[in-house]
Amino acid sequence: MANEGIIKKTTGEIAARGKPVTLNDYIKKMQGEIAKALPSVITPERFTRMTLTAVNSNPELAKCDKLSFLAAMMSAAQLGLEPNTPLGQAYILPFKNNKKGITEVQFQIGYKGLIDLAYRSGEVELVQAQCVYENDTFECEYGIAPKLKHIPADKNRGELIKVYAMFRTKSGGYGFEVMSVEDIKQHAQKYSKAYGSQYSPWKTSFEEMAKKTVLKRVLKYAPLKSDFVRGITQDGTIKNELSDDMYSVPSEQADIIDTDYADMTVDEQTGEVLNA
Repeated sequence: MANEGIIKKTTGEIAARGKPVTLNDYIKKMQGEIAKALPSVITPERFTRMTLTAVNSNPELAKCDKLSFLAAMMSAAQLGLEPNTPLGQAYILPFKNNKKGITEVQFQIGYKGLIDLAYRSGEVELVQAQCVYENDTFECEYGIAPKLKHIPADKNRGELIKVYAMFRTKSGGYGFEVMSVEDIKQHAQKYSKAYGSQYSPWKTSFEEMAKKTVLKRVLKYAPLKSDFVRGITQDGTIKNELSDDMYSVPSEQADIIDTDYADMTVDEQTGEVLNA
């Protein structure tokens, strides 16, 4: 997939018809590449419609650097995650690059997309993330006899105070992680470049992003395959190249939050993650 080839070819063809070139034109022109990248969980037609809807719903995306938008779109396609839909699997977001003086597009995985990728690994039986409110019954103990108990209040649950995530493997192993709301906010402010953006899901869907933060921490200790690790490292990336393998394209900028997975080593023969 050539970087400039698609851009120039599409621009030339549409300009020849005497019409202005829009981002929607590029999306439609790339339906063939989208079809090649998508896994069977989404049809090319559906994915193209969702991407077009994302642009129409957020006019700022149409003003972004086209190549970074197409790269974010193809990252979502390769992972088989729906961008900017109520499912909350993935997000394509405007990101102001003050150094370049342009607005680029950042690809983010939503917490439901993270759960979907974990289940696809085939190693886990259960993955959950839950919010704890001040009037809930909640107990957490770490150590040699870890304990996690959560009974939601029937009504008047109060303010959000904690978020936890857990997994259980098919072999019976399990793990959990708990973070306070204050810890989550500090983590996001420090590591998420999109945290301060008005378009950031941190502004519109705080609880979902909080669940994602805790999930990323706990899943680091789950026995997941390399496909999951490769997928999760795409979160928070801004790319300015197109490729048949978007995993191989380096990110110009990425949330430091993803360095949780940067030090993992994968066995190329078995696909097992060797260190976490």
